[in-house]
Amino acid sequence: MATIDRPFGRYYEDFEPGDVYRHWPGKTITEADDHLFCMLTMNHHPLHTNTWFAENETVHGKNVVVGNLVYSLVLGMSVPDVSGSAVANLEIETLKHAKPTFHGDTIYAVTKVLEKKELSDGKRGVVTVETKGINQRGEEVCFFRRKVMIWKRDQAPQRGFPYGDDVFAE
Repeated sequence: MATIDRPFGRYYEDFEPGDVYRHWPGKTITEADDHLFCMLTMNHHPLHTNTWFAENETVHGKNVVVGNLVYSLVLGMSVPDVSGSAVANLEIETLKHAKPTFHGDTIYAVTKVLEKKELSDGKRGVVTVETKGINQRGEEVCFFRRKVMIWKRDQAPQRGFPYGDDVFAE
């Protein structure tokens, strides 16, 4: 019998400049997703939540998904591959919204490793990545560059569980 722990994140040694991670799965953003995010974040702009306003008073003629939701989804999609084993997210250097996202669009994410630099303590390093959000039409809708502090494999805390190996014992 084997016990298999699914990896979540990478260690410093696993990152190589030039590597590309295609994050899976994508996410279709519904009107409900957009409205809930707007209400949670107190963004009450009618561009996002009022169909009549969007159709009659905007250049797009329809509701636009709030940009911070798009960014948050793309960032979240990258976590299992990039920062799941991180010590900390250090900074977002750049954040750009290249094109609008609309209700019903499906967003995918892809990340490229730009640089890695070991810290002097020998336990961690800083990895710089850029991540893009791409819609179902192949258009880039979101782009950001960030720095993440990552554990080296032999220095990382061990993953714990609130149960023992005897969970299936009879």
